[in-house]
Amino acid sequence: MRQRLILHADLDAFFASVEQRDRPEYRARPVVVGAEPGRRGVVAACSYEARRYGVHSAMPISEAVRRLPPETVYVRPRMAVYAAVSREVLAALATISPVVEPVSIDEAYLDVSGLERLFGSPEAIGRRARDAVREAVGLSASVGIGPNRLVAKLASEHRKPDGLTVIPREGVQDFLDPMPLPVLHGVGAKTARALERMGLRTVGDVRRVAIEELRRRLGRVAGARLYERCRGIASDTVNPGTSRKSISKEITFEEDIRDLEMLRDTLRWAAREVGHVARREGLKGTVVTLKIRLEGFETHTRTHTLSVPTARDQVIFREGWALFQAGDWSERPVRLLGVGIAGWKADAGTDDQGDLFGGAESGPKPKEERIYQALDAVTAKFGKGTVGFGVPRRKG
Repeated sequence: MRQRLILHADLDAFFASVEQRDRPEYRARPVVVGAEPGRRGVVAACSYEARRYGVHSAMPISEAVRRLPPETVYVRPRMAVYAAVSREVLAALATISPVVEPVSIDEAYLDVSGLERLFGSPEAIGRRARDAVREAVGLSASVGIGPNRLVAKLASEHRKPDGLTVIPREGVQDFLDPMPLPVLHGVGAKTARALERMGLRTVGDVRRVAIEELRRRLGRVAGARLYERCRGIASDTVNPGTSRKSISKEITFEEDIRDLEMLRDTLRWAAREVGHVARREGLKGTVVTLKIRLEGFETHTRTHTLSVPTARDQVIFREGWALFQAGDWSERPVRLLGVGIAGWKADAGTDDQGDLFGGAESGPKPKEERIYQALDAVTAKFGKGTVGFGVPRRKG
């Protein structure tokens, strides 16, 4: 049977690297993307120059400022720009393989099984993927290739930045065994402490424990999952997309985020993306969904049904942000945030400015419809992130 080859491409220090690319004067300087100095908030991402000072994502901005030198650059996130670059990266990766699955704004899986006949060895395929990204957007990506998604992702993290690691099936166990347990998806701080109390600190340590013991200590599902992951058993399927039942956009932060302004900006970007796709496909929906993941992979979805179908960025954002505010999450760190729309109406009629959990403003908005048409025309010609529909900022 043909060996499966899964490639994971992960852009290096993505947000900060985009800022350094676009502003040459930022290059070779520490760059922090996130909260501004003197304000409450955290580091969303930082350049490798900043990481040398011990700064990392989710660190309070006050602590980062204390550690970093005066020449450090602090910038607010530009989500629309990052999203536009991400789309260029995906298009570049699609020249390597038609089976591409984006999993966040800065990473994607490719099924490259059988491509050796076209491009050569797995190492040659990996170099081709890195070169395609660099030529398309001027950024570096780390690439890992393995027999499944788990191994490919760990391989991409192995030699960052600008790394390339290929793990053949027969080398999986040698690769995994020395790794500390927290590198495995699902092994959080609580699970790691429980395993340490058993004297288990590496993947190899856990691999020598019987599955029955792991199930007894961690529960049947979690124990069995850990047993498999320590043996490199994972999915080797890449899903490029399915039929359109809904439209959604989300982002997984590198580290948990508490900064409400950044969360609000992220949701605004996601709503803009969703609205653009919906209008392009001639769809209007009545169900807005907020998705949020907190620490420990605690995931929630909240939905609200509109009285009038919409494809408008403003409505999607306002309803999504209202759902966020209605939840008890404002003080909790967020790992993932996104918004979507579904509940398509064949006879959409004229939508409105939304209802914010209340009565809709009735009546057509022809002027605003023309504005959206103009914005979409500019986007089609010059690319996403060029212009957008303004949404006033507000506290909270």
